[in-house]
Amino acid sequence: MLARTTGRAAAVLLVAEGLGILALLVWQIGALFAGDTAVLTTAIALAVLTAIGAAAVLAFGVATWRERSWGRSGGVVTQLLILAVALGAITGAFAAPGIALALAAPAVVTLVLLAMTVRASAPPREDRAGGDA
Repeated sequence: MLARTTGRAAAVLLVAEGLGILALLVWQIGALFAGDTAVLTTAIALAVLTAIGAAAVLAFGVATWRERSWGRSGGVVTQLLILAVALGAITGAFAAPGIALALAAPAVVTLVLLAMTVRASAPPREDRAGGDA
């Protein structure tokens, strides 16, 4: 029961992250049409990669909801990548601690929920007190 509850909560957060990436894609497309990009081909490539990333994170969310292990694995990798971006946002010449916190907080919560789901859904281990290996 715990695996299902934590898995569903993690899935909802993954879908929310995927929708956030879709919002970023809409913003990028708007910048493309407004002419706010320096190099058109680079902006298009970034938009395509953002669309692929959004589709992947949404797929991880749906797979986690359906209790598929690959969705949880992809979700864990996604959270680690988000934490790396948050670390980059808090360091450097243009550090933005608020943005870093806004990225890191849901990523940590989702990562913990995914870890709890993996732990709860693992098959029970047999205790080998007799010493046979």
